[in-house]
Amino acid sequence: MIVTLTPNPSTDRTVELTGELRRGAVLRTASVISQAGGKGVNISRACLAAGVPTTAVLPCAADDAFAVELRAAGIPHSLVAVDGAVRVNLTLSEPDGTTTKLNSPGIPATPAVLDELGSCLHDAAVRADWVVLAGSLPPGAPDDWYAELVADLRTVTRVAVDTSDAPLAALVDRLESGAPHLMKPNGHELASLTTGGLDGDALEADPEAAAAAAHELLDRGVGTVLVTLGGHGAVLVTADGDVHATPPPTTVVSTVGAGDSSLFGYLLADRQGLAPADRLALAVAYGSAAAGLPGTTIPHPDQVHPELVATRDLGRPAARPRA
Repeated sequence: MIVTLTPNPSTDRTVELTGELRRGAVLRTASVISQAGGKGVNISRACLAAGVPTTAVLPCAADDAFAVELRAAGIPHSLVAVDGAVRVNLTLSEPDGTTTKLNSPGIPATPAVLDELGSCLHDAAVRADWVVLAGSLPPGAPDDWYAELVADLRTVTRVAVDTSDAPLAALVDRLESGAPHLMKPNGHELASLTTGGLDGDALEADPEAAAAAAHELLDRGVGTVLVTLGGHGAVLVTADGDVHATPPPTTVVSTVGAGDSSLFGYLLADRQGLAPADRLALAVAYGSAAAGLPGTTIPHPDQVHPELVATRDLGRPAARPRA
């Protein structure tokens, strides 16, 4: 089973524009798509489509429209009651695939809510192959809350983390006291974590540099690092070596949810016992499939084609020639 935590869930509303986004103009829309989302919920939705047992843990009132949609979709979940409605995140999607996101802050979390979420997550983790901590933290949560959860959860199961900004920095600051088994930064997030003042755009375009930077996290106790590089694919970095995967040609419709799909693809392949290169291929195939779908649509397995993903062995950092 894959258990997910979405501490700051959102209704993801995607507005597809008929033309380029222009500030101050009156714009026409092609469609509006709305879906109960958030990184962990997206991964649980992918689990459901692939027949993988899952439970989505999140703060939400039982009568909130968000919870009603989860029940209607058949997504197994465990709710911690909060006062207030789940936030709405707005994505403006242009015809060329460019997206502009407007994210709301979310419902403030009290210490009691955080404690209940942690307890609920721990209870579910005992039966899980993986626990995924995903997304931003709500107002009121300390930046190091994920780090505290990792230290607890890694004693009972494997833990994956996909977050950014201050919670990611706080997690990295405390790796020595409890590193996750898997981290999934993108190129820009990885650049912010590693030494040497790396540029995020340059790192995303250079798989070898991304792999070398990810080894700084391995050296501090992280088991595996999956670095998504946008159109340049992804790299998988482990103690046994590094692999780069290039996605198949994809007409990008929306990149929202593509990273979540990539992470699920990796976890699915891990559950299937696949080799590292094949785990990475499935991760990239899931991300590419998601990028070709509107809104936050999570691909069904029959839309995912790992056989079209090209992989190459990058070897070990010490074995690669230096520039």
